[in-house]
Amino acid sequence: MTPKISVNIGKLKLKNPVMVASGAFGYAEEFKGFLDLKGLGALVSKTITLKPRQGNPAPRTCETPAGMLNSIGLENPGVEKFIKEKLPILKKIGVPVIVSIASEKDPDEFVTLAKRLDKIKEVNAIELNISCPNIKPPAAGRQPPAENSQSLISQDPKATYSIVERVRKATKKTIITKLSPNVTDIVEVALAAESAGSDAVSLINTLTGMAIDITKRAPKIASVTGGLSGPAIRPVAVRMAWEIAQKINIPIIGMGGIIDASSALEFFIAGATAVSVGTANFVNPGITAEIISGIKKYLIKNNIKDIKSLVGSLNI
Repeated sequence: MTPKISVNIGKLKLKNPVMVASGAFGYAEEFKGFLDLKGLGALVSKTITLKPRQGNPAPRTCETPAGMLNSIGLENPGVEKFIKEKLPILKKIGVPVIVSIASEKDPDEFVTLAKRLDKIKEVNAIELNISCPNIKPPAAGRQPPAENSQSLISQDPKATYSIVERVRKATKKTIITKLSPNVTDIVEVALAAESAGSDAVSLINTLTGMAIDITKRAPKIASVTGGLSGPAIRPVAVRMAWEIAQKINIPIIGMGGIIDASSALEFFIAGATAVSVGTANFVNPGITAEIISGIKKYLIKNNIKDIKSLVGSLNI
Protein backbone atom coordinates (compact mmCIF):
# COMPACT_ATOMS: atom_id res chain seq x y z
CA MET A 1 0.00 0.00 0.00
CA THR A 2 1.21 3.47 -0.89
CA PRO A 3 -0.56 5.97 1.37
CA LYS A 4 -1.79 9.27 0.04
CA ILE A 5 -0.02 12.17 1.77
CA SER A 6 -0.97 15.13 -0.42
CA VAL A 7 -2.94 17.94 1.23
CA ASN A 8 -4.56 21.23 0.28
CA ILE A 9 -4.04 24.56 2.05
CA GLY A 10 -6.35 27.07 0.40
CA LYS A 11 -5.37 27.07 -3.27
CA LEU A 12 -2.09 25.34 -2.46
CA LYS A 13 -1.72 21.72 -3.42
CA LEU A 14 1.13 20.10 -1.48
CA LYS A 15 2.49 16.69 -2.46
CA ASN A 16 3.19 16.06 1.21
CA PRO A 17 2.25 17.93 4.41
CA VAL A 18 5.76 18.79 5.64
CA MET A 19 7.19 22.27 5.12
CA VAL A 20 9.99 24.30 6.68
CA ALA A 21 9.27 27.18 9.03
CA SER A 22 10.10 30.79 8.29
CA GLY A 23 13.49 31.89 9.58
CA ALA A 24 14.76 28.38 10.23
CA PHE A 25 15.75 27.40 6.71
CA GLY A 26 17.38 30.54 5.35
CA TYR A 27 16.65 30.83 1.63
CA ALA A 28 17.01 27.06 1.12
CA GLU A 29 20.39 27.20 -0.64
CA GLU A 30 22.11 26.61 2.68
CA PHE A 31 20.43 23.19 2.94
CA LYS A 32 20.69 21.83 -0.60
CA GLY A 33 23.68 19.61 0.29
CA PHE A 34 21.79 17.91 3.11
CA LEU A 35 18.52 16.81 1.50
CA ASP A 36 16.57 16.80 -1.74
CA LEU A 37 14.74 20.12 -1.51
CA LYS A 38 12.26 18.98 -4.17
CA GLY A 39 10.94 16.50 -1.64
CA LEU A 40 9.53 19.19 0.64
CA GLY A 41 5.83 19.95 0.74
CA ALA A 42 6.51 23.71 0.64
CA LEU A 43 9.11 26.32 1.48
CA VAL A 44 8.36 29.27 3.74
CA SER A 45 10.70 32.22 3.27
CA LYS A 46 12.36 34.22 5.98
CA THR A 47 9.97 36.99 6.90
CA ILE A 48 10.38 40.03 4.69
CA THR A 49 9.51 43.68 5.28
CA LEU A 50 9.10 46.61 2.90
CA LYS A 51 12.59 47.94 3.55
CA PRO A 52 15.81 46.07 4.46
CA ARG A 53 16.34 45.35 8.15
CA GLN A 54 19.64 44.75 9.93
CA GLY A 55 17.90 43.02 12.77
CA ASN A 56 18.73 43.08 16.45
CA PRO A 57 22.21 43.40 17.98
CA ALA A 58 24.27 40.31 18.87
CA PRO A 59 24.23 37.98 20.66
CA ARG A 60 20.96 36.95 19.10
CA THR A 61 20.64 33.31 20.14
CA CYS A 62 21.38 31.02 23.06
CA GLU A 63 20.62 27.43 23.95
CA THR A 64 18.08 26.58 26.63
CA PRO A 65 16.99 23.24 28.09
CA ALA A 66 15.36 21.36 25.18
CA GLY A 67 15.29 24.46 23.03
CA MET A 68 16.76 27.82 22.11
CA LEU A 69 16.09 31.52 22.44
CA ASN A 70 16.40 33.80 19.45
CA SER A 71 15.95 37.49 18.84
CA ILE A 72 17.01 37.96 15.23
CA GLY A 73 14.71 40.93 14.75
CA LEU A 74 13.51 40.02 11.25
CA GLU A 75 16.80 40.66 9.48
CA ASN A 76 16.03 40.64 5.76
CA PRO A 77 16.96 42.37 2.48
CA GLY A 78 13.57 44.03 1.93
CA VAL A 79 10.86 43.03 -0.51
CA GLU A 80 12.40 44.33 -3.75
CA LYS A 81 15.78 42.68 -3.23
CA PHE A 82 14.02 39.51 -2.09
CA ILE A 83 12.00 39.40 -5.31
CA LYS A 84 15.06 40.08 -7.45
CA GLU A 85 17.69 37.90 -5.73
CA LYS A 86 16.08 35.35 -3.42
CA LEU A 87 12.77 34.39 -5.01
CA PRO A 88 14.32 33.04 -8.25
CA ILE A 89 16.44 30.66 -6.15
CA LEU A 90 13.41 29.44 -4.21
CA LYS A 91 11.29 29.00 -7.34
CA LYS A 92 13.94 26.85 -9.07
CA ILE A 93 13.52 24.22 -6.38
CA GLY A 94 10.11 23.32 -7.77
CA VAL A 95 7.95 23.26 -4.64
CA PRO A 96 5.32 25.82 -3.54
CA VAL A 97 6.82 29.03 -2.17
CA ILE A 98 5.10 30.71 0.76
CA VAL A 99 6.39 34.23 1.45
CA SER A 100 6.21 35.39 5.05
CA ILE A 101 5.60 39.12 5.51
CA ALA A 102 5.59 41.54 8.44
CA SER A 103 5.19 45.23 9.15
CA GLU A 104 7.75 47.32 11.01
CA LYS A 105 5.69 50.30 12.16
CA ASP A 106 2.46 50.69 10.22
CA PRO A 107 -0.03 47.87 9.55
CA ASP A 108 -0.57 49.37 6.10
CA GLU A 109 2.76 47.73 5.25
CA PHE A 110 1.05 44.31 5.31
CA VAL A 111 -1.36 45.52 2.63
CA THR A 112 1.39 47.12 0.55
CA LEU A 113 3.46 43.94 0.67
CA ALA A 114 0.48 41.75 -0.19
CA LYS A 115 -0.36 43.91 -3.21
CA ARG A 116 3.24 43.75 -4.39
CA LEU A 117 3.46 39.98 -4.02
CA ASP A 118 0.04 39.42 -5.58
CA LYS A 119 1.60 40.38 -8.92
CA ILE A 120 4.40 37.79 -8.62
CA LYS A 121 3.37 34.42 -10.05
CA GLU A 122 6.30 32.67 -8.36
CA VAL A 123 4.70 33.41 -4.97
CA ASN A 124 2.19 30.67 -4.22
CA ALA A 125 0.94 31.90 -0.86
CA ILE A 126 1.47 34.61 1.75
CA GLU A 127 2.05 34.04 5.44
CA LEU A 128 1.06 36.99 7.64
CA ASN A 129 3.59 37.07 10.44
CA ILE A 130 1.53 39.10 12.89
CA SER A 131 3.19 37.40 15.83
CA CYS A 132 6.95 38.01 15.84
CA PRO A 133 7.95 38.84 19.45
CA ASN A 134 11.37 40.23 18.53
CA ILE A 135 10.63 43.71 17.22
CA LYS A 136 11.14 46.38 19.85
CA PRO A 137 8.08 48.52 20.66
CA PRO A 138 8.24 52.32 20.43
CA ALA A 139 9.78 54.30 23.28
CA ALA A 140 7.71 54.88 26.41
CA GLY A 141 5.14 57.62 26.00
CA ARG A 142 4.77 56.94 22.28
CA GLN A 143 3.02 53.60 22.43
CA PRO A 144 0.61 53.29 19.48
CA PRO A 145 -2.77 51.57 19.64
CA ALA A 146 -2.85 47.79 19.37
CA GLU A 147 -3.38 47.68 15.63
CA ASN A 148 -0.09 49.54 15.07
CA SER A 149 2.12 47.11 17.00
CA GLN A 150 2.91 43.75 15.45
CA SER A 151 3.26 41.96 18.79
CA LEU A 152 -0.10 43.37 19.86
CA ILE A 153 -1.93 42.57 16.62
CA SER A 154 -1.66 38.87 17.35
CA GLN A 155 -2.99 39.40 20.88
CA ASP A 156 -6.08 41.31 19.79
CA PRO A 157 -8.81 39.50 17.81
CA LYS A 158 -10.18 42.79 16.47
CA ALA A 159 -6.76 43.94 15.25
CA THR A 160 -6.14 40.50 13.73
CA TYR A 161 -9.47 40.63 11.94
CA SER A 162 -8.71 44.10 10.59
CA ILE A 163 -5.30 43.15 9.16
CA VAL A 164 -6.47 39.87 7.62
CA GLU A 165 -9.56 41.49 6.12
CA ARG A 166 -7.50 44.23 4.49
CA VAL A 167 -4.92 41.80 3.15
CA ARG A 168 -7.70 39.55 1.86
CA LYS A 169 -8.95 42.43 -0.28
CA ALA A 170 -5.42 43.08 -1.55
CA THR A 171 -4.59 39.59 -2.86
CA LYS A 172 -6.16 36.52 -4.39
CA LYS A 173 -3.32 34.32 -3.16
CA THR A 174 -3.69 31.86 -0.31
CA ILE A 175 -3.33 33.63 3.05
CA ILE A 176 -1.91 31.87 6.10
CA THR A 177 -2.05 33.79 9.39
CA LYS A 178 0.73 32.96 11.84
CA LEU A 179 -0.51 33.02 15.42
CA SER A 180 1.23 33.82 18.68
CA PRO A 181 1.06 31.63 21.80
CA ASN A 182 1.59 34.73 23.95
CA VAL A 183 -2.14 35.33 24.34
CA THR A 184 -4.92 34.61 26.80
CA ASP A 185 -7.16 32.87 24.25
CA ILE A 186 -5.56 31.78 20.96
CA VAL A 187 -8.85 30.27 19.77
CA GLU A 188 -10.49 33.69 19.74
CA VAL A 189 -7.67 35.06 17.55
CA ALA A 190 -7.86 32.07 15.19
CA LEU A 191 -11.61 32.57 14.79
CA ALA A 192 -11.03 36.23 13.97
CA ALA A 193 -8.49 35.32 11.29
CA GLU A 194 -10.88 32.77 9.77
CA SER A 195 -13.81 35.20 9.79
CA ALA A 196 -11.70 37.85 8.06
CA GLY A 197 -10.82 35.55 5.17
CA SER A 198 -7.62 33.73 6.09
CA ASP A 199 -7.31 30.42 4.23
CA ALA A 200 -5.35 28.78 7.05
CA VAL A 201 -3.59 29.48 10.32
CA SER A 202 -0.09 28.43 11.32
CA LEU A 203 0.88 27.97 14.95
CA ILE A 204 2.63 28.42 17.17
CA ASN A 205 5.19 31.16 16.84
CA THR A 206 7.75 31.29 19.63
CA LEU A 207 6.98 31.79 23.30
CA THR A 208 8.55 34.87 24.88
CA GLY A 209 11.40 33.80 27.15
CA MET A 210 14.57 34.94 28.86
CA ALA A 211 17.90 33.42 29.94
CA ILE A 212 20.46 34.93 32.33
CA ASP A 213 24.23 34.52 32.54
CA ILE A 214 24.64 34.21 36.31
CA THR A 215 28.37 35.04 36.18
CA LYS A 216 27.81 38.34 34.39
CA ARG A 217 24.34 38.79 35.88
CA ALA A 218 23.25 39.81 32.42
CA PRO A 219 20.83 38.52 29.79
CA LYS A 220 22.31 35.92 27.44
CA ILE A 221 20.91 37.72 24.40
CA ALA A 222 21.31 41.43 23.74
CA SER A 223 17.62 42.22 23.45
CA VAL A 224 17.03 40.71 26.93
CA THR A 225 14.03 38.61 25.90
CA GLY A 226 13.56 36.45 22.84
CA GLY A 227 11.49 33.73 21.26
CA LEU A 228 11.68 30.27 22.81
CA SER A 229 11.49 27.39 20.34
CA GLY A 230 12.37 23.71 20.23
CA PRO A 231 11.00 20.55 21.90
CA ALA A 232 10.35 22.41 25.17
CA ILE A 233 7.36 24.20 23.63
CA ARG A 234 5.78 21.25 21.81
CA PRO A 235 3.19 20.35 24.48
CA VAL A 236 1.95 23.94 24.40
CA ALA A 237 1.84 23.95 20.59
CA VAL A 238 0.00 20.63 20.36
CA ARG A 239 -2.54 21.76 22.96
CA MET A 240 -3.20 25.01 21.10
CA ALA A 241 -3.52 23.22 17.74
CA TRP A 242 -6.04 20.82 19.29
CA GLU A 243 -8.06 23.64 20.88
CA ILE A 244 -8.24 25.59 17.63
CA ALA A 245 -9.13 22.50 15.58
CA GLN A 246 -12.32 22.15 17.62
CA LYS A 247 -13.52 25.57 16.57
CA ILE A 248 -12.37 26.50 13.06
CA ASN A 249 -13.03 25.05 9.61
CA ILE A 250 -9.85 26.13 7.83
CA PRO A 251 -6.59 24.15 7.79
CA ILE A 252 -4.07 24.35 10.61
CA ILE A 253 -0.33 24.21 9.99
CA GLY A 254 1.18 22.92 13.21
CA MET A 255 4.62 23.92 14.40
CA GLY A 256 6.59 24.11 17.60
CA GLY A 257 9.16 21.58 18.73
CA ILE A 258 8.81 19.07 15.89
CA ILE A 259 12.02 17.02 15.86
CA ASP A 260 10.99 13.70 14.29
CA ALA A 261 8.08 11.88 12.68
CA SER A 262 6.49 11.03 16.02
CA SER A 263 6.33 14.64 17.14
CA ALA A 264 4.94 15.67 13.74
CA LEU A 265 2.26 12.99 13.98
CA GLU A 266 1.07 14.46 17.28
CA PHE A 267 -0.01 17.58 15.41
CA PHE A 268 -1.94 15.66 12.76
CA ILE A 269 -3.78 13.64 15.37
CA ALA A 270 -4.54 16.88 17.24
CA GLY A 271 -6.11 18.36 14.11
CA ALA A 272 -3.39 19.90 11.93
CA THR A 273 -3.54 19.43 8.15
CA ALA A 274 0.19 20.08 7.70
CA VAL A 275 3.27 20.75 9.79
CA SER A 276 6.23 23.10 9.61
CA VAL A 277 9.68 22.26 10.95
CA GLY A 278 11.84 24.97 12.49
CA THR A 279 14.51 24.64 15.17
CA ALA A 280 15.21 20.98 14.38
CA ASN A 281 16.81 22.07 11.09
CA PHE A 282 19.69 23.59 13.06
CA VAL A 283 20.38 20.26 14.76
CA ASN A 284 19.83 17.99 11.77
CA PRO A 285 19.70 19.74 8.36
CA GLY A 286 18.14 16.67 6.77
CA ILE A 287 15.39 16.22 9.34
CA THR A 288 12.46 17.16 7.09
CA ALA A 289 13.22 14.30 4.69
CA GLU A 290 13.38 11.91 7.65
CA ILE A 291 10.05 13.18 8.94
CA ILE A 292 8.33 12.69 5.57
CA SER A 293 9.68 9.15 5.37
CA GLY A 294 8.63 8.45 8.96
CA ILE A 295 5.09 9.65 8.34
CA LYS A 296 4.77 7.32 5.35
CA LYS A 297 6.01 4.36 7.41
CA TYR A 298 3.53 5.14 10.19
CA LEU A 299 0.62 5.27 7.75
CA ILE A 300 1.63 1.97 6.16
CA LYS A 301 2.14 0.29 9.54
CA ASN A 302 -1.29 1.42 10.72
CA ASN A 303 -3.02 0.69 7.39
CA ILE A 304 -4.01 4.33 6.91
CA LYS A 305 -4.60 4.96 3.21
CA ASP A 306 -4.86 8.77 3.35
CA ILE A 307 -3.27 11.11 5.86
CA LYS A 308 -6.49 13.14 5.88
CA SER A 309 -8.13 10.40 7.89
CA LEU A 310 -5.45 10.86 10.56
CA VAL A 311 -6.19 14.57 10.98
CA GLY A 312 -8.15 15.21 14.18
CA SER A 313 -8.34 11.52 15.07
CA LEU A 314 -7.50 11.98 18.75
CA ASN A 315 -9.28 9.46 20.97
CA ILE A 316 -10.62 11.02 24.14
